[in-house]
Amino acid sequence: MIWKILPRLAVAIGLISLFSGCYSFKGASLSPELKTIQISNIRMETAGGPANLSLDVNERLKEYFQRNTSLKLTTQAPDLLLEGTIVGYELSPQAPTSDDKAGLNRLTLRIQFRLTNRLDENKNFDQEFSFYQDFPQNQTLNQVEKALIPKLLDQIILDLFNKIAGDW
Repeated sequence: MIWKILPRLAVAIGLISLFSGCYSFKGASLSPELKTIQISNIRMETAGGPANLSLDVNERLKEYFQRNTSLKLTTQAPDLLLEGTIVGYELSPQAPTSDDKAGLNRLTLRIQFRLTNRLDENKNFDQEFSFYQDFPQNQTLNQVEKALIPKLLDQIILDLFNKIAGDW
């Protein structure tokens, strides 16, 4: 019975080996010389949004870098200095319907980040990162905000991390 499965298994293993050799992911990697990071308090420079949004961004950033890198958080002479400002928290109608009402609403979060790399000035940047999530018009922002903000932050932080550590 097992002899019937072996040829299929061998073909499957061969295909996996072939395709894994043809395609490779560019992973995120930080220079081994980088040892410390300072994540300055995120500033809120836009109207709207929950009062604790900047604190939430700050804590999620720290958690992400501690979990996914060997960098140590510091406040003195860091190798990487990350500063950020929330510059947009906007709600806009999307997908108009036949009766001129929005079929969807869109929540967009925009954060301007500035990275200073003290070991390699060519890696410095000042860039805006944004992401949005749509939700049905029959729901209010208050109803969906607590579920949407973590998704927005997760994607923005992932994009930021890829900019810092990846070859994207």
